[in-house]
Order: sequence, then C-alpha cells, then structure tokens
Amino acid sequence: MKDKTIDYILRATWQAVSRMYNEEASKYGATMSTGFALLSMDKENGTPSTTLGPKMGMEATSLTRTLKSMEEKGLIVRKKNPLDGRGVLIYLTDFGKEKREQSKETVLKFNEAVKQKVSAEKLQHFMEVSEIINELINEKKIF
Repeated sequence: MKDKTIDYILRATWQAVSRMYNEEASKYGATMSTGFALLSMDKENGTPSTTLGPKMGMEATSLTRTLKSMEEKGLIVRKKNPLDGRGVLIYLTDFGKEKREQSKETVLKFNEAVKQKVSAEKLQHFMEVSEIINELINEKKIF
C-alpha cells in the first residue's frame, strides 16, 4: 500500500463501500442512492427537493431519477410547499419510513463492524484527515 496514492486509496475504498451497500440494498429491491436519500430526508416535516441534491452531493439528473424511482415504489410522495407554491416538499410514506429505518440499521451495522476493528484514536485521525482533504478541496487550495 505504500506505493499507492491517497486518491487511489480513497477511490478504491469508496468503490468497495458503495458496492457493499448496493449489494445489501439489492436484497430489498433498492440501491445505495435510495437508502442515502431516505436517510437525508426529514422523517416528519418533508424535505424541499431543492435542498436534497446539495445535501447528498448528487447531480440534479441523478437525483431526479432516484426520486422518480422512489415515488414509483411508494417510498415518497411529493406535495406542493405550502409556504412557496413554486417549490415541492418530499415526504416519506409509512413504507418509506420503514425502509429508512432499515437503511439506518445497515449504516449503523457497517459503523459497528469498523469500530470493532479500528481503535477510536485511529477513527478520530481518519475523520480529521478526511476533514482536511475536504477543506483543501472546498477552498480550492490544491489546483
């Protein structure tokens, strides 16, 4: 691993995590994107569709496809925003809330498995390094 670059390790690890979540989600007829969307939505008060994309770091076209699929599966409903008629709020259905809990359990299980193998100190260092990388990128201090 010494000869691998930081970006290679990040990419390979994220691809492995993504593949793992997609394999698990496929058992329930879902995708990682669906699970992530469910976890990013307010359980009770609805979520403006305009805030969901940035919250998830998802492009509008991908988000639109994901939301359409979720609506077709009965996980969400879209309603006009009562405070802004131009906007739409996305609400979880009872089925969506059930699947949200399933997604939450999956994420917590992953976190627990990692915590069993990695010390709290090493996890803290990982979080700190990740935060620094994100700051460098967001502040455009690399290129």
